[in-house]
Amino acid sequence: MVKEPVAEDTLEIIKGLRERYEQHHKVKIDDIALEYAVKLSGRYISDRFWPDKAIDVIDEACAQVRLSQIKEPENLKLVEQQLKDARDAQKSITSDEELVAAKQRIAELERVKQELINIWMQTKLEEIPTVRKEAIARVVARMTGIPVEEVSMAEKERLLNMEELIHNRMVNQKTAVSIVCSAIRRARAGLRDMKRPIGVFLFMGPTGVGKTELAKSLAEVLYGNESALVRLDMSEYMEKHTVSKMIGAPPGYVGYGEGGQLTEVVRRKPYSVILLDEIEKAHPDVFNALLQIMEDGRLTDSRGRVVDFKNAIIIMTSNVGSELLKRSDIGFGKTGSARPEEVKQDEMERKIRDSLKDTFKPEFINRIDEIVVFSSLTREDIRKIVVLEVEKVKKLLAEKGIAATVTSAVMDYLAENGFSEEFGARPLKRFIQKELEDRLSHMLISGKAAEGDAVDIAMEKNELKVRVRENVMADR
Repeated sequence: MVKEPVAEDTLEIIKGLRERYEQHHKVKIDDIALEYAVKLSGRYISDRFWPDKAIDVIDEACAQVRLSQIKEPENLKLVEQQLKDARDAQKSITSDEELVAAKQRIAELERVKQELINIWMQTKLEEIPTVRKEAIARVVARMTGIPVEEVSMAEKERLLNMEELIHNRMVNQKTAVSIVCSAIRRARAGLRDMKRPIGVFLFMGPTGVGKTELAKSLAEVLYGNESALVRLDMSEYMEKHTVSKMIGAPPGYVGYGEGGQLTEVVRRKPYSVILLDEIEKAHPDVFNALLQIMEDGRLTDSRGRVVDFKNAIIIMTSNVGSELLKRSDIGFGKTGSARPEEVKQDEMERKIRDSLKDTFKPEFINRIDEIVVFSSLTREDIRKIVVLEVEKVKKLLAEKGIAATVTSAVMDYLAENGFSEEFGARPLKRFIQKELEDRLSHMLISGKAAEGDAVDIAMEKNELKVRVRENVMADR
C-alpha cells in the first residue's frame, strides 16, 4: 500500500513538476507559492491527499494568473466604448460639417484603438506573469469556501481582538467569552494536541443568556460568516437508531447514499464551528461517537471514510442544573438584590457543576477543554440588547431607503416590557417584533412609508407611536 507523502516530500515533487507547468501555462512560479500550496492544501483540503491536492492548487493558480493577463485592458475597453458611441452619434447627424468632424473623430479613435491593441499584444507576448502566494490563497478559498486570503493576512489581528469583535454583537458574558477566546488562541498558537479539535467547550447556564449567540459570534469572527456554524439539535438524537443520522446509514438501510448530517458537512468544510444544542438530550450511543471525536479528532462515516475534526471547534450547550436554581437567581439579576451579584454567580456555578457530574459520565467530562458557565443578565444588559436589536431594524429600513430615529424612551419601554425572568432574553425579540416590526411592516406594505421617507419612533402617553415624514431623504 502506497502511503501519502509528508510535506517535505510533496514540496520536492511539485518543485520537480514546476518547469512543466511553467511551460504549459507560460508563467513563472514563485518558490514561496510552492511552499504555500503545500501548506494551505494540507491545512484546508482534507478530503484529498498529497501530492495531488497541492498539484491541483498549483495548476489552478497558474491558469488563473495567465487568464488575468489575457483579459482586455481597461483603457482599450474605454476607447472601444467611445468608438461605439461616436458611431451611434454619426447616424443621427444631418449637417455635412458635423458629419466630416464625426468621421475624423471615428478615424482618430480607430487609430488609438489599434495602437493600444499592438501594445497589449506585445506586452502579452513579452511579459511572463509570476504566480505568487496570493494566487494560491485565492484558489484554496474557492475550493474550500473558507476566506483563506483573510485568514492568511488578518488572522493575527482577529485572534488578538476576538473579545472586542464578539462583544460588538453580544452583551455581557465577559468571563465566558474570555475563557473561549483564550483556549482558541492557545490552539492556534500550536500549544495543543494537533490530533484533537481546536477546542471542545460545554456552555452551561440558564436559558436565554447567550449560549447559542456566542457560538454564532465565534463562527463569524473566525471564519467571516455565520454559515461556518453547523448546528445539530440533540433532541433529534434521543433514540438509538438516530446515531446513524450523524455518521450516515449503513449499507442496505434507507439513506445510505446521503451521508451523515455531521460527518458529511465537516468532510466538505473542515473549518467549522459545530454546535450541539442541548447535549443532555442525546442518546448514550451519541456520546460514544463524540468521545472518539473529542479524543482522536476523527470519525469514520458509514462509507468507511475517515473524517478529520482537528480543524473544527465543538461547542455543546446544556441547561442541566438550571431547574435547581431559584427563579430569582437564574434569569436576570436585580440591581436592588440583597446579595452581591458575585455571590449569586458563584452559587449558580457550584450548583450547575454539581449537577453536571450526575448527568454526564466522567470520561466525557474529562475530554472537555473548558466548561463555561454563563452568568445571569442584569437590566442594564437587557437595555444593551435592545439597542442591538433596534439597530438591526434600522439597518433593514436603511436598505429600503428609509431613515429611522428611535428615542431613548422607546428603548426603555422595550427593555422594561420585553423580557421575563423565567425565559431570559428570548421574549425580547418577540416583543420587538410585535411592538415595532409589525407596525413598520404594515406601513411598508400599505405604502404609508416608502423609499426616501423617514420614520420617527417615540413614546406618546405611554404608547409607542410611529410617525412618517415623506421625501425627507430626497431633499438631502
